[in-house]
Amino acid sequence: MSHIHEHKEDLLNRVRRIAGQVQAVEKALEGDAECAKTLHLVAAIRGAVNGLMDQFIDAHAREHVARPGLSDEARAQGVEELLQAIRRYSK
Repeated sequence: MSHIHEHKEDLLNRVRRIAGQVQAVEKALEGDAECAKTLHLVAAIRGAVNGLMDQFIDAHAREHVARPGLSDEARAQGVEELLQAIRRYSK
């Protein structure tokens, strides 16, 4: 997991921005904001989560699938983990 630790601050900043976006949706709902405004806030959250997922997929693929020196078993496990995450995410 060292590849995640290398980017820990960036990942935490992304997660914090997403949390702020979720709070904005909550405030919009509590304040009876216009439907279109709330729709745009939710769409922004989806985009932010997609960006976060892309970053994790990229890091996982590079470290656990494509890194030179991995055993066939480790590479197969990395691919399976990646596919499971993608399947779960795409539902």
